[in-house]
Amino acid sequence: MTPHEVAKELDVCGKRCPMPILLTKREIKNVEVGEILKVIATDVGTKKDFPAWAERTGNEIVELTEQEGTFTWYIRRIK
Repeated sequence: MTPHEVAKELDVCGKRCPMPILLTKREIKNVEVGEILKVIATDVGTKKDFPAWAERTGNEIVELTEQEGTFTWYIRRIK
């Protein structure tokens, strides 16, 4: 796992679609442009949803790590 300077962390473990993406959309507004939001999720649907959302909104997926059914996303706010 690559260390990233994280501005905020959001835990959406146990939440199912569409909640992880909705909560991330809301929380990304609470970090400054250029900063990273770390999102921890257990919904496998985020593997499809987060990249599509990032492309649509212009944010950047810096890294995704997966360990024992937990997905850790590092998302840089671009806009």
